[in-house]
Amino acid sequence: MSRSIPDKLRLLVAERAAFSCEYCHVHQDDLIFSCQVDHIISLKHGGQTREDNLAHSCLTCNVNKGSDIGTVLSSGGRLTRFFNPRKDKWATHFTISSGVIMPKTRIGEATARIFQFNAPERVLRRQLLMAAGRYPGR
Repeated sequence: MSRSIPDKLRLLVAERAAFSCEYCHVHQDDLIFSCQVDHIISLKHGGQTREDNLAHSCLTCNVNKGSDIGTVLSSGGRLTRFFNPRKDKWATHFTISSGVIMPKTRIGEATARIFQFNAPERVLRRQLLMAAGRYPGR
């Protein structure tokens, strides 16, 4: 977690996201570690610490994303950017079925694969949260 992000801006990012990860939609109350502020376009790629470049992210999504901005998909061989919660609508790129986040677009496919949305333990967590009426968190 970068200490260069002012507390007021951190709170704005968290409140805007209703305290849920803007990528996988798990609420931070249902996580072991609190959500973090993610630079959608990382600083090393020229991103800035501004509210339009920041997302509320769970530790798992943030670590898996790292400073990446996209990936090369085997279908097509060209760079595909990740889902951007400031520009994209989640429902355009993903759907949820039985706890599995299924991509609907190339952006969704790139994001789901690199962020490891459907690792078995993450699917199980979402299934348990769904059964308890706590998922999606937004």
